[in-house]
Amino acid sequence: MEQKKTPIGSIVSTDITVDAPKQLIEFYKEVIGWEEEGLLMKDESGTYTDYVMKDDQGNWIGGICHHRGVNKGIPPQWIVYINVADIKQSIDKCLQLGGKVIKTSANQDGSLQYAIISDPQGAVLALTQEAY
Repeated sequence: MEQKKTPIGSIVSTDITVDAPKQLIEFYKEVIGWEEEGLLMKDESGTYTDYVMKDDQGNWIGGICHHRGVNKGIPPQWIVYINVADIKQSIDKCLQLGGKVIKTSANQDGSLQYAIISDPQGAVLALTQEAY
């Protein structure tokens, strides 16, 4: 089966990073009908569980994550991840046009996994580059 490619400019996912994700999971399960699946994570303090949220068909919708490890420093708000052709080029354009880089995260090979940015008026979103 051929892997589905996400078009450039499309939303890939959405996540929220908070201090107490388990409390929010119950909220979103009741309000929206999402279900969670645990995702084991590890940081300097040990292991913990973040959560992948799924719709009633089992499709991945996004995540509810702990404000620690790779998610430390991410604002506690829903952040959409948008697919771009080249993260580094998009970061450069963001800065040239008056935006800010809030946080970047790299893969083990050093390539950028995502960059959380704010536009010139302060709205926050994330850039990601899907690997094909």
